[in-house]
Amino acid sequence: MTDTLLTADIQLIQRILPHRYPFLLVDRVIEIDGYKSAVGIKNVTMNEPHFQGHFPGQPIMPGVTIAEAMAQTAAVMVGTALDLADKDLKVYFMAIDKCKFRRMVVPGDQLRMNLTTLRGKPGGKVWKFGGVAEVEGEMACEVEFTAMMDLPA
Repeated sequence: MTDTLLTADIQLIQRILPHRYPFLLVDRVIEIDGYKSAVGIKNVTMNEPHFQGHFPGQPIMPGVTIAEAMAQTAAVMVGTALDLADKDLKVYFMAIDKCKFRRMVVPGDQLRMNLTTLRGKPGGKVWKFGGVAEVEGEMACEVEFTAMMDLPA
């Protein structure tokens, strides 16, 4: 492992995550420090299907999709650090804890997701992450979550 921060563009993200439209919720990961921390970007647009019903006339990104975007960022971090592109990685939520929403996220916002590994190591199945999502420096969501990495054999 080098001390150089890595990144992941949408092509690499799609080689790591099985998610696709409309449920691929991270556009780029701009900083990956091994499997310790990462910063992901989600550009929020009116074209996303959840805005048709959440809420008509006042589109607000659902909180669960913010938490999911953070989890996808964590999976990209681990997948990049452990060289899991094209290896059929699956990640499953086990728990979501201490989740709080602090501001609405609306079309036109750019969600910056800062993730840190709280527990987990290469080869391990159960990982715990902490994260803060911000829009223009203002906290939108903070969360801790546990995930199971279904790592390829």
